[in-house]
Order: sequence, then C-alpha cells, then structure tokens
Amino acid sequence: MSDAPKTVCLLTAGHVSSTPRLVREAEALCDAGYRVHVVAGRSFRPADELDAALLPRARWTLERLDSLNGPAAAFRKLQQRAARRLVRKAPFATPALAALAHYAGALAQAKLAARLRADLYLGHQLAGLAMAAFAAREANAFLGFDIEDYHDAETVGAMNDPALSVSARIIQATFLPECSHLTAASPLIARQYEQTYGVKAATVLNVYPLADAPAAPVAPAPISTDAPAILTWFSQTVGPGRGLESVLRALALARTPVELQLRGHVSPAYQAELIRLAGELQLARPPRFLPSAPPHELVRLVAGAHLGLSLEERTPLNRDLCLPNKNFAYLLAGLPQLLSATQAHTALAAELGEAALLADLGEPAQVAAVLDDYFADSARQTRARAAAWTLGQTRYNWEHERTTFLRPVQKLLK
Repeated sequence: MSDAPKTVCLLTAGHVSSTPRLVREAEALCDAGYRVHVVAGRSFRPADELDAALLPRARWTLERLDSLNGPAAAFRKLQQRAARRLVRKAPFATPALAALAHYAGALAQAKLAARLRADLYLGHQLAGLAMAAFAAREANAFLGFDIEDYHDAETVGAMNDPALSVSARIIQATFLPECSHLTAASPLIARQYEQTYGVKAATVLNVYPLADAPAAPVAPAPISTDAPAILTWFSQTVGPGRGLESVLRALALARTPVELQLRGHVSPAYQAELIRLAGELQLARPPRFLPSAPPHELVRLVAGAHLGLSLEERTPLNRDLCLPNKNFAYLLAGLPQLLSATQAHTALAAELGEAALLADLGEPAQVAAVLDDYFADSARQTRARAAAWTLGQTRYNWEHERTTFLRPVQKLLK
C-alpha cells in the first residue's frame, strides 16, 4: 500500500484572494500533510494584484482559468449564452447545462481539476460545487462543498433571473446528495440547507487565523471634533444592497463626530452616489474610500478604528442568514462592532455580549442613538474592546474552527 500523501483539490470560479475561506482550508490541509491543488478563475483584473500578494506564502499549487483574454474565453461566453436560453426548458435542464449557464468556465475548470486525479474535490461557491462534482465523478473521488451562502436566495438579481435560479436549483439538487463533506458558514445557513435539501452541514465560521491579529490590542485615538470616531467597513466590492446608504442616514442624525471608512473595490458611479448622499444629508465628513487589501492584512488594517460595521440587510434571505468574515475580522482585531438586526446577527450578538451593539438599519434614529450612547461612555468602550479581543483570541479564530473542517476530511481519506 502506498504511503504517498493524499491529494485534495479545491475549486472556485472566483479569484483566490476573493475566497479567503478556500485559502484557509488549503493551508490547513497542507498542515495536515495533504498535497493541495487549487483550480480558480480569473475574471476581475483588479484582483490580480491581491492574488499575487497571496502566492509567495502559498504551500499549495494553483492553476487558473482565464475568463478575460483569448478566443477560448470568448467561445465559452458564447456557450454560456446558449446554455442560459436552453436551461429553462425541461428537456435541456441537465446538470452540465446548468453549470455552464451559471458560469461559463464550469466545464473547462472541471476538466483541469479532473486531470489531477485527486482523492477529494472540494467546491467553493455554487459553480465550485458543479465543477468539483464533475471532477470527482471523472476521478472516482470523494466530493465536498463549502456552503458560504444560501444560493437559492443569494442576490435579488439572481433570484429574478430565471436561468440563474433554475440552474442553481438543478446544481444543488443533483450534487448536494453526492457530497461526503459539507460545511456551512453560519448555523442558520446550515439549517436552511437541511430544510431545503435534506443535507446536514457542519458550521465552520468565517474566521481568521491568529497570525493575522495585531501583536497586542490597539488603542484608538481619543474622539473629538477634529479627530472623529472612525467607523470601518470592508468588502471585496463596495456597492448597493449592503446597508451603506442606511448607515449614512443614521450618521446624519448622530451627535458623535464620525468618519466612515469604506475599504474595497468601488465603481466611480457608486462612489459619487455615496458622496452625493452624504452631501444631501449634510454630513460633516463624506465617506473615505480605501483600497482593497489582501485578506491576511485586513485584521490589522481595521484594528485602529473605533467601531466596526456589520451591515447586512434582511433581504434577500441569504443576507438575513449569513455571518460574513467581517464579523470575525473585527473580533480578532479587538474591535467592537455594530451589528444590523438580521436573524444571524441577532443570534451572534447574544454570544458577543459587550463586544457588540445591535440596531435595526431600517430605523436611522435608533442606530444614531445606539452609537451616541456607546461613544458617550468611555468605560463601556474600554470593556467592549477588551471583550472583543478576548473573544477573538479564545473562540472566534481559525485555530478553533479548523478542527471542524479537518476531522471529516481525515476520516474520509484515512
């Protein structure tokens, strides 16, 4: 019997820098002694630089499918257009057509992955489930999927697009029952998948490794009119539907001098829209836009702020159920956070205690009052920062969560 290490292949349609959960899993699998290969996409030029920042640290190998350049990429997009027209018609609603309708590179990436003859294929994002499934079938290997979102109600646009909604349902109904390894990014997403598809997924939160934390808690500057409280928020993309307009309306009612800092890729049109809204609301300071950063730098970058913002909305349903990585980046940074009152955030706030504020984004006056009450009490702020730091160091970190991810893999591949 061969003593060669088993091989695990992780797949995503996105860039590796936009899928930090995949990167953490790849590192954990390397630590556990597996050979690890990642097959990812390339579709967003600004993410190339962030990918490049990750690769010198990587112990896993990477292969990318370019969706930006060349005749092959153009041909795949033509195939996708045809698939999107056909997938809504019952005779053509096959898993392969659904995968192609959802992501133009799905079948090509699956072929790249299948050549590796891995022992386990782990998909990330909905296209990743289909790609991993096709590769696992070809290689006679195990299949796994990380459910980061509730894909049946992930975005309003996808829900209103018949081709995307039909393809999502086909992909999940076909391949989820084939999975030997399932994880979900929040308890409520795991529960929703059990109710919808009858599958059980272990919860692995969107946490960061302890190595990403600052060496010690960071004390923010005292707040004054000239040195406002820094409220920080980050995402891969700064755009609508993320609660930013709602928080600007709340800040316009707050007495506390504040500066809103937004980190991520932002279109010129949306940046202008937020600045226009801030002017219309007569905010003393417009939002400050900061460049995207590699995932391993985010925790330290937010540590000097006064408060983190976690602004999920209640619709679509995915946003009500999810726990994004910013929730846990703030904790590891020792930074208290304002949580919007979604189902998932309300449950999390009960666990975080003094490290969290909870408010309804639909009630700007309530949000403003919650902020003013908090910033008026320096002792409370000190306790909140201490609580956040302790939670990040002891509970909400990758060292705690990775065992839940790794144990089933080790059982499968023993």
